[in-house]
Amino acid sequence: MSLNAVFQALSHPVRRRILALLKSGPKSAGELAAAFELSKPTMSVHFAKLREAGLVEVERQGTSLIYSLNVSVLEEALAGVLELGHFGGAEKGEKP
Repeated sequence: MSLNAVFQALSHPVRRRILALLKSGPKSAGELAAAFELSKPTMSVHFAKLREAGLVEVERQGTSLIYSLNVSVLEEALAGVLELGHFGGAEKGEKP
């Protein structure tokens, strides 16, 4: 997992909304796409960015792609941010 890939994926409001929709449980690509007024190719790009960052997992069920949230990657990214903040303060001579 690359923090840069995670932050790039999280930088777009559509991708953040997809993740929010997945908080309630796995959903098909069609269910997710129905929440947006975007073309299928545009949605595919957003899904790809989320997969590349490891923020979602995808499973094929018949002809459907089912997306689910990968919470562990979000937790790792948050831990990485907190760690960067901790080291930043220590480098300036501040107490953690």
